[in-house]
Amino acid sequence: MKFTIRSIIQFFKYISWPSFCGVLLGISILQYQQINRINLNLKNFDQGTFSASANSFANSIRKASPSVVGITATRYDVESVERASDDKLNFYLEEQDSLGSGVIVSRDGFILTNLHVVDNLFDLFDTEVTLNDGRKTPATVIAWDKANDLAVLHINMDDLTAIDIGDSETSEVGDLVFAIGYPRNIGQSVSQGIISAITHNTDSTVSILQTDAAINPGNSGGALIDINGKLIGINSSIFSESGKFEGIGFATPVGTAIESMRELITSAIDANSGYLGVITGEALTSESSKLFFGVDHIRGILVEGVDNGSSAKRAGIEPGDVITKVEGSIVVNTENILKEIRNKKPGDIVDIEVFREGNTLEVITKLGFGEARIIDPQN
Repeated sequence: MKFTIRSIIQFFKYISWPSFCGVLLGISILQYQQINRINLNLKNFDQGTFSASANSFANSIRKASPSVVGITATRYDVESVERASDDKLNFYLEEQDSLGSGVIVSRDGFILTNLHVVDNLFDLFDTEVTLNDGRKTPATVIAWDKANDLAVLHINMDDLTAIDIGDSETSEVGDLVFAIGYPRNIGQSVSQGIISAITHNTDSTVSILQTDAAINPGNSGGALIDINGKLIGINSSIFSESGKFEGIGFATPVGTAIESMRELITSAIDANSGYLGVITGEALTSESSKLFFGVDHIRGILVEGVDNGSSAKRAGIEPGDVITKVEGSIVVNTENILKEIRNKKPGDIVDIEVFREGNTLEVITKLGFGEARIIDPQN
């Protein structure tokens, strides 16, 4: 068959239009698919199901951060020793602040941290907790676990946010994690990393989580969370020859920490009476009632002071109040109050009646911990 140039040109003209239409149709299909994907992503984003890898982790951090607190513990250590005589030594104590972090694990006010954050030579604890919202309160160290470097604190406050508990046993090397704490007293801060290694016990449970998320001084006792904002570990220490963070940090797995905490809380409650936290004077007589209130019939115990951070403070009992009844029993003297309170346990609810500015008020009070006996786990 003989082809001329003219016939070839006509042939290409004949097939070019369908080809052009096909290309145009293909482009239209691709654009339609892309638009569908964009609409699907926008829909997922609106429904809160947008994947974490394509979005920031702000929601996870926002979820966990109210549960992470700063801890300032006043340490009392021996600065020097002086021999006063052959049979007498004088010890001079040095006072200094120890900074760390903690995690609220219960709305009842229980906080997990590292023992080394609050520990000192004489077990003289003077501890203050700072919440993420700026509130501050004294805290009571109720128990500790030396083997796992854990301590449990208790605070008397309302509107506490307990952290969601994750599962450290399902963690894998390479999982993305975040360390939340209060490094170097600069306020709450977040660092990101991965689980670098996992050490297991002989029974295959997780013993130690290693991470490259920065753990600086002040981060000890803070939270190691997963991408869902759940607690998987309590940040404990770093491995460093320089004393600075070198990319090797360690955390106590949440399974170990929570198991220890539950045992410690149970032991501490069993070993301690409930604590109200008031400083009282003598019982009112007709003379003192007339002197203070202008009438002679008020009976009870005058409240001279209320401990900051105590159950009484939380319940609204004020200096100048008169405690007239405890659990329905008429208050005759200080021993009368102590007997009623000492028969209760931390966490128990007591009904206290007070006289204030001519009115009788009913104050429902949840008892806390006072000078708690420090308990180690039995194992």
